[in-house]
Amino acid sequence: MRLQKMFFVISILILLVPSAAVAGDFDWMQNLNIRAEADQSGFRAQIATRFNIGPVQVNAVLGNVERPADAYMVFRLGEMSNHPPEYVIQKYKSNKGKGWGVIAKSLGIKPGSEEFHALKRGHDLDKGKDKDKGKDKDKGKDKGRGMDIIDKMKGKGKK
Repeated sequence: MRLQKMFFVISILILLVPSAAVAGDFDWMQNLNIRAEADQSGFRAQIATRFNIGPVQVNAVLGNVERPADAYMVFRLGEMSNHPPEYVIQKYKSNKGKGWGVIAKSLGIKPGSEEFHALKRGHDLDKGKDKDKGKDKDKGKDKGRGMDIIDKMKGKGKK
């Protein structure tokens, strides 16, 4: 009996460890799912606005994936790889269970690339809300205008 319990525990660990490793790179998706499920219409509107698409396309993708964050990833990977969402969904279905890193790689997004790191950092649905804040921060001031370009030329800018 004791051997059966140990076998059961080991079996569970074998099943969970790869999932945890895959989820680790994109652990932000869990929070996005919670948020999306709490405000479905708001999430749909954010997706439509962020990717400049209509509700029909949003609903079509949401109907073909398991979780709302998966829909975000379909649109984001499509944008990054220059493929339509339908193509990304095919990759999603054929690589199901392997994780989004494998799907990204299958779409030509190389691990270690800036695009891949952007995916690992999280979604960008909220970034549009803050786009206009501070836009006029330096209005009427000459200080700073064009300095970022000069700094980049001198090697002092952000990389």
